[in-house]
Amino acid sequence: MTGKTLPTPPRAEKRPVKSVHHGIERVDDYAWLKAENWQEVLHNPDALPADIRAYLEAENAYCDAVMADTEALQERLFEEMKGRIKDDDEQVPRPDGPYEYRFRYMPGAQHPRYVRTPRGGGEEEVLIDLDAEARGHEYFDFATIMHSPDHRYLIWMADYQGSEYYDLRIRDLETGEDLDVVIKDTGGDAVWAEDGRHIFYNRLDDNHRPRFVHRHELGTAPEKDVLVYEELDAGFFVHLDKTSSRNFVVIHAGDHETTEVRLVDAKNPAQEPVLIAPREKGVEYFIDEAHGTLYIRTNADGAKDYKIAIAPVATPGRENWHDIVGHVEGVLILAHVLFSRHMVRLQRENGLPAIVVTDLSTGREHEIAFSEQAYELGIEPGLEFDTTMLRFTYSSPATPRRTWDYDMTSRARRLRKEQEVPSGHDPENYEVRRIFAPAHDGEEVPVTLLWHKDTPLDGSAPLWLYGYGAYGYAVPASFATPRFSLVNRGVIYAIAHVRGGREKGQRWYELGKREHKMNTFRDFISVAEHLIEEGYVKRGNIIAHGGSAGGMLMGAVANMAPEMFRGIIAEVPFVDVLSTMLDASLPLTPPEWPEWGNPIESREDYLNIASYSPYDNVRAQHYPAIMAVAGLTDPRVTYWEPAKWVARLRELKRDDNLLLLKTHMQAGHAGLPGRYAHLKDIALIYAFACKLWELPEPERA
Repeated sequence: MTGKTLPTPPRAEKRPVKSVHHGIERVDDYAWLKAENWQEVLHNPDALPADIRAYLEAENAYCDAVMADTEALQERLFEEMKGRIKDDDEQVPRPDGPYEYRFRYMPGAQHPRYVRTPRGGGEEEVLIDLDAEARGHEYFDFATIMHSPDHRYLIWMADYQGSEYYDLRIRDLETGEDLDVVIKDTGGDAVWAEDGRHIFYNRLDDNHRPRFVHRHELGTAPEKDVLVYEELDAGFFVHLDKTSSRNFVVIHAGDHETTEVRLVDAKNPAQEPVLIAPREKGVEYFIDEAHGTLYIRTNADGAKDYKIAIAPVATPGRENWHDIVGHVEGVLILAHVLFSRHMVRLQRENGLPAIVVTDLSTGREHEIAFSEQAYELGIEPGLEFDTTMLRFTYSSPATPRRTWDYDMTSRARRLRKEQEVPSGHDPENYEVRRIFAPAHDGEEVPVTLLWHKDTPLDGSAPLWLYGYGAYGYAVPASFATPRFSLVNRGVIYAIAHVRGGREKGQRWYELGKREHKMNTFRDFISVAEHLIEEGYVKRGNIIAHGGSAGGMLMGAVANMAPEMFRGIIAEVPFVDVLSTMLDASLPLTPPEWPEWGNPIESREDYLNIASYSPYDNVRAQHYPAIMAVAGLTDPRVTYWEPAKWVARLRELKRDDNLLLLKTHMQAGHAGLPGRYAHLKDIALIYAFACKLWELPEPERA
């Protein structure tokens, strides 16, 4: 895969644009790559200006030419990864009244069917075949699919561009046909009122922000839909949910540090929304309900890692909140779910999750325990409230996902499904380890490691190092079948749980945001240094990987410690941080100011972001090989961020290492849709890594 003469890489034209903020002049040579009609492009990719399209297509052609010698490898990788997916897979059925509902894949299908059978057995009924709905579309993805309380109708929502504008349709399950109604430009959230005649949905504004909640009545035109709620703060996005009891529709407005919740009586959908507690900067709260009592997960009153309080539905204000689960620093309460007689909470301590069950009548609680060094848990949302059965999932980097039914009263477990790996997988062939790497300031950074038992730990093996570190997201130590195409080739797979995530609680998050953001990047470099010092890998034999905000991490460490890495892979990378945070018209900018700072209003924030923004800190030095992946219709990290970054790297870097940009011209933030198509993306980046490492073909796939 080496030795061939490479084509000449494209060079973007320099068209300097000057701007001044806080008396600081900044010149952006590649600002022209941002299409002035970017909002139109989200709806219609063909509207992209010709000069920008020409540059992106030139980069794509160059990427294809450079990677041409890996085409056979990409196909092998794709077939390996596809071979680990059960072709006719299906979800464990979820009971709801007279039926059991589930998603089921047909052999070869990219998208599932949503089906139901009579409870207790009977003939299966296909409610919607999403693979059939996708035919004829270059892009297809779906969001909410939800049957009505009376089991007569089905909401289904689809995105046809990758830009996350969802069309909402309603299917009559008696006829199998959609009603003559299409609601455009929704944000992907929708819930039924309990009368089975009204639907609440969120709608996007002209800047692609979910700011409106509307109510639709079956049999009426969308033009007659009622505006239920409008969010006036551009920094707050609006999402919809329903309480576990089904008694209330939940209207949730918030940014990254403040929330505000309103409830609508689901049995009285015309009721005005009732405010729970007015927004207070820095205070978050999340609602569920049972038997007229609100159960509120909140960080109010200094509960950084959250506590749970209760309040009467009739008098829900802050003055009536009473704590039932106190705050414990370092024990982060991630979620809570209610049943008729129990409350379940998911929490995380020192990187590891736990499930705690509380008996609502006695207040007694117990924990569902596990013993591996690194694992992940999830609570599967059920459709029934009056049950003692909790469904949860368990996996580890080596252990396939297992779905359990757990009786919260008897504490008996029943294994309902174990993820099948058709090509074969034995967890005993792999090692999983959780270690801690010392950071520059003495903090200990958790690291999850996975390798095949035959892989030598003498430093000779290559190492893949993944990181994210933003928004308080804790990277799960879960099972992912694609990774084994690396691990089975002798690669050590590592996850750096850097600051900016919540692996070690809210404090871990706050120490990696805003003025502390540099900790995220320094933690990642410290993890790489520790893995080298401990003999897992040799310097220069690490390939780093991250996407979105993790792509920002990739851009920053490429600038700060290029000698540490053989390669950098940045998917939809948020690398033009300063420009984006200075543009209040972009979809995510106002809600992101609490995360990164507001450089429009604050000189301090401007200087802080400018100190690490990857695009602004590219300089004349050697860089590792880099691959960037973008999506033209991505509303989250716009395509021009990686395009500008690569253009500037081409101009300034002082080496001959590969620099590639791949832009999906018909896809958005998540890349190619479908359970198989997205494996093509993974095969490309894995082939890039194998090319850099010059890995031989494995004896095992």
